[in-house]
Amino acid sequence: MNDEVVFGFDFGARRIGVAIGNTLTREARPLAIVAAEGEARWVRIAALIAEWQPARLVVGIPRHPDGAAHEMTQRCERFARQLEGRHRLPVARVDERYSSAVVEDGRDDEAAAVILQQYLDQR
Repeated sequence: MNDEVVFGFDFGARRIGVAIGNTLTREARPLAIVAAEGEARWVRIAALIAEWQPARLVVGIPRHPDGAAHEMTQRCERFARQLEGRHRLPVARVDERYSSAVVEDGRDDEAAAVILQQYLDQR
């Protein structure tokens, strides 16, 4: 198996949590919290991608417990498409239904780590 760096994202209206992991150890950890407003978010995300050189990205897609689309589902899908277009990296989507419930203090970077860990565990 190749050792690839992977980023995970927990997209929110105010903040975007970013986590980092790799496919060899299959462990994810919080990396950063990015303000989700304006073009500055893309500058910060681009800087993180340039620094860490991930091979792929993972975005959490929220859904209701029954699997129905959530109010943020379309926004997260749009964010995933924007990541693909801007960075020319493969972007996987992960069901993030319970990621926020697992994180005790609600930190976005920790929620991103839960999303990324779920992706790594499924591979």
